[in-house]
Amino acid sequence: MSSSTHFPDSNNFQNQSDEFAIWLSSRPGVKVNPKIRIADLRVNAAGRGVVAQADIDDGEELFTIPRDLVLSTHNSKLKDLLSQDLEQLGPWLSLMLVMIFEYLQGDRSTWAPYFRVLPQSFDTLMFWSPAELEELRGSAVVEKIGRQGAEESILQYIVPVVRANPALFPPIGGHASYDGDVGAQALLNLAHMMGSLIMAYAFDVEKPENEDERDGEDGYLTDDEEEQSSKGMVPLADMLNADADRNNARLFQEEESLIMKAIKPIRAGEEIFNDYGEIPRSDLLRRYGYVTDNYASYDVVELPLDLICFSAGLTDSNVENQPRLQLLEELELLDDGYAILRPTPEDMLPDIIPAELIVLLQTLTLSPEQLAHQQKKQKPPKPAFSQKEARILFDTILVSQKRYSTTIEQDQQLLARINHFEALSPLEGSDRRRKMAIQVRLGEKEVFEAIKAKINDHFANSSTSKRTADDDGDDLRRTKIQRA
Repeated sequence: MSSSTHFPDSNNFQNQSDEFAIWLSSRPGVKVNPKIRIADLRVNAAGRGVVAQADIDDGEELFTIPRDLVLSTHNSKLKDLLSQDLEQLGPWLSLMLVMIFEYLQGDRSTWAPYFRVLPQSFDTLMFWSPAELEELRGSAVVEKIGRQGAEESILQYIVPVVRANPALFPPIGGHASYDGDVGAQALLNLAHMMGSLIMAYAFDVEKPENEDERDGEDGYLTDDEEEQSSKGMVPLADMLNADADRNNARLFQEEESLIMKAIKPIRAGEEIFNDYGEIPRSDLLRRYGYVTDNYASYDVVELPLDLICFSAGLTDSNVENQPRLQLLEELELLDDGYAILRPTPEDMLPDIIPAELIVLLQTLTLSPEQLAHQQKKQKPPKPAFSQKEARILFDTILVSQKRYSTTIEQDQQLLARINHFEALSPLEGSDRRRKMAIQVRLGEKEVFEAIKAKINDHFANSSTSKRTADDDGDDLRRTKIQRA
């Protein structure tokens, strides 16, 4: 948290963990398996974590958190103190407002010990400087940060409520009030902090039958507000670090409580891991502020619609000006961008290209007569991936690669150098962020190279490449895979 915390300052990491554990055990309905403990994992750059003190069986309950202890809009007394309905703000902004309120209550808040063990600083992209974000030039993740949109929502919906209720939201950091530009900025900073906590740690806890879900899309909001699903902060559950390979626990939701259970045997001394799901390292960095190679297999590249259209010879990707795009828009088959997963060695080209992308490429290659035919039928063309479609995709990849400011070889050298220094001393601040940016952009470049290799292999081994070569075919086969 920021230096202007409303809580007593304490540098004693372990004392804060102990106070939190005591608070947790004192709450009615909480059950914590004595086989687990909260551990100081800062030496591994992992902050706090949960570790097994004894062998744990598959299916064994690790802890139980009653629903009324979840930090949520429903459980906070703020809902009874405001004249307006918090639900009207939507799940993200309502929880953000509740967390601001509870945070400003200091020790009067039910969740005061919980706030003290939540992260005090963030490496999520929302907090990167322009110079640090420059390290991610070329990556589509930069366009997904959504800081401006988040701030507009905070200024429009959060700030007016806070200013209208000064008794409920006492100013911090020596400010007399949240009025004026200075006060608004202080509140904006506080809201960003709460938004980042929600993005990284909040669970969907509205429906007991739902599996645990952590999500966050552009800024602090989700598309269509995740169908208005309720969000909540679950004490202790969010202390589990995540690992795609070593995931050994899962949160199960029951009528009155949330229960973390082991999903495989856990040996004494092993850390207990949750899992964020199959998300690329770019989103791991954007949402949670860290990068691990265990998620490298989920890396993706994203091809924006305007770049695909440019590679197809369309200088204008405005749907209103392009009948081809209009057709797909009317059929609800047009997207702003298309993601392609990192291929495995066993994947064939048709397995890695999304069907929607193939339909777009096929539509962009239709002759005027063919387009008129599809418009009359109001149907998309049958998906096909010939030399023409491959040419557009290949050119789109080449242009995408040129957006990066470094090559694969340069990134590999930079990463090796940084790893050498990290072995001597832990990375901090901008150095740590630079390494994570290199890992993300290097992974994306590797995906681009793998896709190009799949395209070349597909046409080299297919009967299509044995036809009498037209210009498109010759160009594709002559184009060697060049690293941008």
